[in-house]
Amino acid sequence: MTIDFDSFTPLASLIGGVMIGVAALLLMLMHGRVMGVSGILGGILGGILSSAEKSDISWRVLFVIGVLAGPFALMAMTGAPVERAAVASGLTLPIAGFLVGLGTAIGAGCTSGHGICGLARLSVRSAIAVGIFMTTAIITVYIVRHLV
Repeated sequence: MTIDFDSFTPLASLIGGVMIGVAALLLMLMHGRVMGVSGILGGILGGILSSAEKSDISWRVLFVIGVLAGPFALMAMTGAPVERAAVASGLTLPIAGFLVGLGTAIGAGCTSGHGICGLARLSVRSAIAVGIFMTTAIITVYIVRHLV
């Protein structure tokens, strides 16, 4: 295994991590909500399908717009394109997406909700969930790289 030192970006990673942490903190302080992307997206869908959740939909939509606009804002500020690479091809991506969605429904949260907010709140449930996420990811990578 070789290490790609061109991909090692500690300063950019630190800045991104701090920005995510501040965003999670602000969302908790301003709305009393955990910054879990699956819950935010589910709330938009729930708000569209149910009139009971309509008042909660605006901040969720703005959050998603911000997430989608982020790379374009970075490109506008730096003048450099954001690198991207296909991580899957064929049916692998939709199947993986379905399995991740199923996991977030069963686990009552996603990696951002449990991993960023739950661990910061010292939630035992989130620590267990993150342990399961990481173990599953390690096993999946091993299977895909060595057995398929």
